[in-house]
Amino acid sequence: MEKIKLYIRESYDELMHKVTWPSWTQLQSNTLAVIVASAILALIIMLMDAVFNQVMEFLYQL
Repeated sequence: MEKIKLYIRESYDELMHKVTWPSWTQLQSNTLAVIVASAILALIIMLMDAVFNQVMEFLYQL
């Protein structure tokens, strides 16, 4: 039981005093970058799927 208490105490100490957390502006800009990158990637995959679908439809009509 003492090992568990020590682990929790050390984990709390590390999270509160040794970890550097991003500022609110950094967090917002990084979140925006992830959203934009995800949207671009989704659009690219959608375009690839549409092209592949058209190619398959063309091939199966032959």
